[in-house]
Amino acid sequence: MKKSLLSGLIAASLLSTAYSSQVLAHQAGDIIVRAGAAVVAPNESSQQVATFGEFIIDDNTQVGLNFTYMATDNIGIELLAATPFSHDVSLAGVGKIAETKHLPPTLVAQYYFGDANSKLRPYIGAGVNFTLFFDNEFTNDLDGALTNLSMSNSWGLAAQAGIDYQIDKHWLINGSVWYAKINTDVKFDLGGAPVTIETDIDPWVYMLSVGYSF
Repeated sequence: MKKSLLSGLIAASLLSTAYSSQVLAHQAGDIIVRAGAAVVAPNESSQQVATFGEFIIDDNTQVGLNFTYMATDNIGIELLAATPFSHDVSLAGVGKIAETKHLPPTLVAQYYFGDANSKLRPYIGAGVNFTLFFDNEFTNDLDGALTNLSMSNSWGLAAQAGIDYQIDKHWLINGSVWYAKINTDVKFDLGGAPVTIETDIDPWVYMLSVGYSF
C-alpha cells in the first residue's frame, strides 16, 4: 500500500513538473513586443543622374520595434516600427551629395509553424509598407547647381521571414528579415531646371531582437 501510494505521488510529481515546464507561448490573444537592432540595406536603382550614373544609398542601423497580436496559435498580425533611418546619397565620381531620413512602418499577416508548446517558432509573413521621407537636404550642391531637394513617400508590398526562440513563458529571442518595395520620385533643381529621378530603394531589413509576450 505504501509502495503504491509512493509510486502515485512520484508519478503525480513528474506529471506536474512536465506540465509546468511547458512553454505556453504564441497563443491566441497573446501580444508580443520585440526590440533590437534593425539594419536597412538598400538594393537601390535609379534613372541616370545627368552624367554621373545612378544614386548610391548606404546602409543604416537603428533601434527596431515590432508589435505582434496572435489572432490564433498560428496566425499573427505584426507592425514593424523603428527610430528614423538616415541614409547618405552619393554619385560615382562625386561622393556624398545628400542625406535623407525615413520611417518605414510595415504591417504584415504572419503564419507561425509549430504550436503553442513549441520553443522554436519559425514564421513567414506578407503585407504592406509605407515609407515617409523627411529632412532631405543636399550636403554637396556642386557649387550651387543642386537645389530644392524633395522625395515622395512610398506605398509597396512587403514580405518577411523570422524565427522566435522561447526562453520561458514571457521572454524570447528573435531573428528576422524583411524585403520591402520602396519607390520614390527624387525631385530637385539642376542648374535651375526641374529634374525628377525615379528611384527604387527596395531594401532588405535584418533584425536581431529580444521579445516579451503577455
